[in-house]
Amino acid sequence: MRRPRLVVVGGGQSGLAAARAGSEHGWEPVILEAGPEPVGSWPAYYDSLRLFSPSEFSGFPGYRFPGPAGHYPTRDEVVGFLRGYAGWLGVDIRTGSRVVDVAAGDGTFTATLADGELVAGDAMVAATGSFANGYLPTIAGSQEFGGQVLHVAAYRSPEVFAGQRVVVVGAGNSAVQVGYELAQVAETSLAVRERIRFMPQVRAGRDVHFWLHTLGVDRLPPSVLSRIVHGTPVLDTGTYRDALACGALDQRRMFTAFTDDGVTWPDGTRERVDAVIFATGYRPHLPYLESLDALDGTGMPRHRRGVSTTHPALGYLGLELQRSLSSNTLRGVHRDAGHVLRSMAVQSRRVSVG
Repeated sequence: MRRPRLVVVGGGQSGLAAARAGSEHGWEPVILEAGPEPVGSWPAYYDSLRLFSPSEFSGFPGYRFPGPAGHYPTRDEVVGFLRGYAGWLGVDIRTGSRVVDVAAGDGTFTATLADGELVAGDAMVAATGSFANGYLPTIAGSQEFGGQVLHVAAYRSPEVFAGQRVVVVGAGNSAVQVGYELAQVAETSLAVRERIRFMPQVRAGRDVHFWLHTLGVDRLPPSVLSRIVHGTPVLDTGTYRDALACGALDQRRMFTAFTDDGVTWPDGTRERVDAVIFATGYRPHLPYLESLDALDGTGMPRHRRGVSTTHPALGYLGLELQRSLSSNTLRGVHRDAGHVLRSMAVQSRRVSVG
C-alpha cells in the first residue's frame, strides 16, 4: 500500500523536523530545499552568532547536539549539526528546488519549482521560515538618508564599520549582541522603544534554559506566556549590562526621523550617522502560497497552532510563538512538528473515512 506523500517546503531545522514527524505519522516525506544543502538560513547569519541555549538543550530527539554541557554552539557548529541530522534522517531531500507556486485540488498539493518541475503530494508543510523577510519599520526621511541602512540579516562582522558612527535599532538578543561587538570598533548606540531588560543566563548554577524546561515555561502557550512575561528579555552573563553601565555601549530612545546624513533624536538633536542596522525581527515569507488564499492581507498564514484553517492538509512550522516560546528554535521545533503532523494525520484519516 502506498504511503501518502508529504511535501515539505524548506530544508532547515523546521523542514527536517516536519519530515521526521511526518514519517512517524505515516507519510513519505520529500523535502524541497531552495539552497545547496539542507541547513536552512544558518550559514547566512552573522559570523559571531552563538546559540543562547547550551548544547544539551539544542539537540533533536534521538540526535544530541555534540559538545560538552554548558557549551554555547557557534553558527558553524549549528550548520554541521543540521547537515549531520539530515543525513541521519535518510529521507528524500531535493536541494536546489525553489518552490514558486502551490496549487491545491482533488486532495493533493502540487508545488511548482523555479525550473518548472512539478512535485505533488497528499499534504504539505510550509517550513521556509522568515529569514528572507526581515522587517524594516517605516520611518520618516528614510528615502533621503545617504548612509547605509540594512537589516541584521545582512550583517556579517564589525570590521567594515570600524571608525564609523552606527545605530542599531532593537532591544532583543540579536540587537544587543551585534551592538556590543560593533562597539569594540565603532561608536555605537542602541535605539530602543523601551529600555533593555536583562535576564541572567545562569541562575543558581544552572543555565536559564534548564529552568525554562524544568518549570515548563518553554511549553506555555503564547496566551498564557504573555500574562507572565512582557517582551523578550536579553540573556546576559553580565557583559552587556556592564557595557551599558560604563558607557562602552549606550541605549537611547528610538530616533524620530532620518535626515540626509543622520537621524533626529526625540529631543530634537540631529546627529550625523554612517549606518543604521535594524534588528527588528522577521515576518513569515510564504509568497508561494498566495494563490491558495491561505494567507491574510498582510501575508501571514491563516492557522491555528500551526495547522491551516483554510486547507486541513496544510501545516506550518517555524513561526515565532506558533505554540510556545520555543516554537521557532532548535530546542522547540520538534514539539511543534509532532503536534502539527499528528493533527494533520488525524484530519487526513477523517477525510478518507468520510
